[in-house]
Amino acid sequence: NEDKPYIELITSPNNPDGFMRQPVVNRSKGMLVHDFAYYWPQYTPIISAADEDIMLFTVSKSNGHAGMRIGWALVKDEEVARRMTKYIELSSIGVSKDSQFRAAKILKAVSDSCEHADDLNFFEVSYHRMSERWNRLRDTVKKSRMFSTPEFPPAFCNYSNRSFGTQPAFAWLKCEGDIEDCESFLRDHKILTRSGKHFGTSPKFVRISMLDQDSNYDLFIERLSAMHS
Repeated sequence: NEDKPYIELITSPNNPDGFMRQPVVNRSKGMLVHDFAYYWPQYTPIISAADEDIMLFTVSKSNGHAGMRIGWALVKDEEVARRMTKYIELSSIGVSKDSQFRAAKILKAVSDSCEHADDLNFFEVSYHRMSERWNRLRDTVKKSRMFSTPEFPPAFCNYSNRSFGTQPAFAWLKCEGDIEDCESFLRDHKILTRSGKHFGTSPKFVRISMLDQDSNYDLFIERLSAMHS
């Protein structure tokens, strides 16, 4: 309860459940760091421009190139930015120049695509792909009556000029009824997930990637569809 300096990390949208998050400490001496790894228009409505003091982004979540291990920060305070840069210099062996070059090329290609028609716009194509996958999953979950997924209220996206509910990169799936260990239950049906216990919650929950290859996602839906209460 003491009003001392602190750092609060806000991951929004949150991993693994996909919900938007706000600061919870709300005291005067805090430094807020916003992790916007998933704040992209294929996943969640962009309600307003990101304008926080410290914002973290990553190439892997915006367009899938996780192998480069490249992220970046937007920092308003120049002195804080200098200290962050120095910390990276001292605590790591640096970032591959080749990876930086490739990341810049990829981000430019994504940016350039946004000037074209819908069928060439990276975020538009990605939005429709995520929407299609989430619709399939929700339909399968509803028919099975064994599982549930979070409900996300729609919001207007100022980037795409449409209203939609968040469609996260991960599905936060809950096993209903008597199933207590959802990860083990799904593994027995040849579906690999990550248990909720790794995220500090009940093992009735699991996290499932929504970004796998089409063939793997099709197989996941097929196997999930075969289960009924």
